[in-house]
Amino acid sequence: MKKLETSRRVIVLFLSFISLAAQVAGFALCWFYSYKPFLKEKGVVFWIKGDLLLIGIYVVLLFMFSRMYGGMRIGYLKAWEVFFSQIFSTFIVNVILYSVLALMATKLISPRTMLLLTLTDVVWIAVWTAISQAVYSMLFPPRDLLLVSGDRSVEDILHKFASRPDKYKICRTMNISEGITAICEEIERRYDGMVLWDIPTQERNLLLKYCYGRSIRVYIMPKIPDVLMKGTTEMHIFDTPIYLIREYALTVEQRAAKRIIDLIFSFLLLILTSPFMLIVAICVKVYDGGPVLYRQTRCTEGGKQFRILKFRSMRVDAEKDGVARLAAQKDDRITPVGHVIRACRLDELPQLWNIFKGEMSFIGPRPERPEIIAQYEKEMPEFNFRMKVKAGLAGYAQVYGKYNTTPYDKLKLDLTYIENYSIWLDLKLMLLTLKILFKPDSTEGVDAAQTTALKKKPEGRKEE
Repeated sequence: MKKLETSRRVIVLFLSFISLAAQVAGFALCWFYSYKPFLKEKGVVFWIKGDLLLIGIYVVLLFMFSRMYGGMRIGYLKAWEVFFSQIFSTFIVNVILYSVLALMATKLISPRTMLLLTLTDVVWIAVWTAISQAVYSMLFPPRDLLLVSGDRSVEDILHKFASRPDKYKICRTMNISEGITAICEEIERRYDGMVLWDIPTQERNLLLKYCYGRSIRVYIMPKIPDVLMKGTTEMHIFDTPIYLIREYALTVEQRAAKRIIDLIFSFLLLILTSPFMLIVAICVKVYDGGPVLYRQTRCTEGGKQFRILKFRSMRVDAEKDGVARLAAQKDDRITPVGHVIRACRLDELPQLWNIFKGEMSFIGPRPERPEIIAQYEKEMPEFNFRMKVKAGLAGYAQVYGKYNTTPYDKLKLDLTYIENYSIWLDLKLMLLTLKILFKPDSTEGVDAAQTTALKKKPEGRKEE
């Protein structure tokens, strides 16, 4: 098993290197045959060390953004996600390098060469993605997994694994009531790993130790205490390890730095996006003559309420019955203009003012309505944990989840952000947010099953 995983990693690195090398070669050709002669005419002369430095900068940036956006995660992400991530990374790097070259020339230069390079990159990435995924699938078939469950229904987790048939195959499902001995005997027969789905802590620990001792891969869906443990501080004041879970989420220094970043970026973006906001405001007003902005009460840090601002994307009478509810799939309350601005996230732009005022932050758990929070807390008292920090325009749950991700899973994602907070994490999530703006599934509405789930307690959800 260990040799197989080593081979898998080597193949992925080799395929990623081929993609990176081809793109760097393309940039080098553009540099030596187009941009370098052009800059020489302007009196900017580069020797070999300068050439290597500029190409090296391109390599570092392309590698960094590809790693960040998942462009090198062959076999881990779906083929279209790898393709999209590579395209997005390449576009950002090419824009950055074009800006650097324009600064060297002290004026805007023709973007024709860079556009041609980008178009060539798109074609190459499409070919590379198809070949890489085919090679990976041929060499590494889906992992055969044994799913061990507790009282909670397995339909949800089976659906998630079924969405990746190229990577995972749930061959059998066993309930923890069948006994640890029977499960251990079964996992030794033919499986590549085990999935632990909402089983009691004591049994989970026994299975974890058993699998770890035999180098068997284990996939675990964490409980809330597991997420809290990720953010602990390791202490060495005695002769035994101690993990400290602090009573506060962010330090004074982190709060100050976070607020400074919010002020600077919100001010700049309010100026830069003002033309787009004017166009959206006109479109919303012209369509039905209703109000342009939609104000709604939301909750932020400590449960404090504030009025969030959004461009109105639904009919004026969308909630005439006074009942608070999330947008559903194919929701007929959304206007044609609303469909466009929601898909592009333009309806969120007025929240830059909320950020500037200090009611929100750029990154943090999305603010919910008091009525919806009350519904969630009836079945999940831990839901208020996410209000230990200021609400955000985007967050961990938006980057790694979707609009219709279940509240319990969103809570775990938000707590992961809170318990692992750093300024770098905020900056990284800001960059990753750019990517999800173009992912259609990130704005999917909730379905009927999720709406109904608010009215009844989830089956078998326990915290131990």
